[in-house]
Amino acid sequence: MSGPTEPRRVGGDGGWERTVGAATAVAAGPLVLVGGTLPPAAGAAALGDPYEQTRSALADAVAALEPFGLGVADVVRTRLYLAHGRDAEDATRAHREVFGEVRPVCTVLVVGFPDSRVLVQVELEAFLGARGGDS
Repeated sequence: MSGPTEPRRVGGDGGWERTVGAATAVAAGPLVLVGGTLPPAAGAAALGDPYEQTRSALADAVAALEPFGLGVADVVRTRLYLAHGRDAEDATRAHREVFGEVRPVCTVLVVGFPDSRVLVQVELEAFLGARGGDS
């Protein structure tokens, strides 16, 4: 069992995570950090659709909080990485719909991805609070 000062890691068994040697999420102190989450490659319906890719990636990122007993309401920071600046309106609309009145701090960046089908990647941080790494 992890102590309060020892990070707790979950996931990392997936393809990309295994390749890079990364966890899906890490609880460290009062925060849970969820690494870059991509829309599922198999989601053909989302190909070319930044709105759907954002909703899908956010859903997966929020699901990564579940092992820590957290959800949407606990998210305090998000980052949206976009392949194209023109997708900002669709991506931020999806973000707004997912988070509503939670209103986490959000940064939107335009970057490049090795896979041209990927239009969006998201990261988030959630507040674990006094539960720390013991959760």
